[in-house]
Amino acid sequence: MKTKILIVEDERDIVEFLTYNLELENFTVIAAHDGEEGLKKMSEKPDIVLLDIMMPKMDGYEVCRRIRENKQTAKLPVIFLTAKSSEYDELRGLDLGANDYILKPVSPAKLVAKVKSTLRNVSNIGSDENETLTNVKMGPIEIDREKYTVSINSTEKVFPRKEFELLFYLISTPGTVYNRATLLRDVWGSDVFVVDRTVDVHIRKIREKLDEYQYLIETVKGVGYRFKEIE
Repeated sequence: MKTKILIVEDERDIVEFLTYNLELENFTVIAAHDGEEGLKKMSEKPDIVLLDIMMPKMDGYEVCRRIRENKQTAKLPVIFLTAKSSEYDELRGLDLGANDYILKPVSPAKLVAKVKSTLRNVSNIGSDENETLTNVKMGPIEIDREKYTVSINSTEKVFPRKEFELLFYLISTPGTVYNRATLLRDVWGSDVFVVDRTVDVHIRKIREKLDEYQYLIETVKGVGYRFKEIE
């Protein structure tokens, strides 16, 4: 079965250009021309989304946020493909749970490589020994990897995909300190270019959701992060 790509982009010439090149690589392409239409096309169950930011009706940030908050699409790979080039925009996109952030214009060869890399990284999640765990309970926090849920004192909280994976990674080995490079490699994958600051942003978001239990994510100054051991 062909991999299905949803392109959410308001400039029709760009959609045509991307569609042509992706279909040459044997992908099936679905197109939407604004954010609202993009969310409606989720019903066609794409395998990955290429998402512009500046669009009518609903911008790409909001589309990504809604994708991540919906349990049915929370794990769907999302790549921002945009002309917005500031570090703030990139960090915001990654903070919302995007798998990658690519600037326009991009060559067809590079785009195809990025899509394949992202799909490969997603399919490889679960390959290391930490990922053989499906349920983890540590103090007030319980994670069900199969259902992709996090519960704190039996109350379910919504975690976007990368926040979920980062929390799961840390909680699976309490007391172990991980530097940013290791977290980037093991959670984001070696084929995805993201900056060290991305880890800090995601840790901050996780702590916000943990609320009174945010102290369980410890910062080891000059080294990295660890999940506090609970006796």
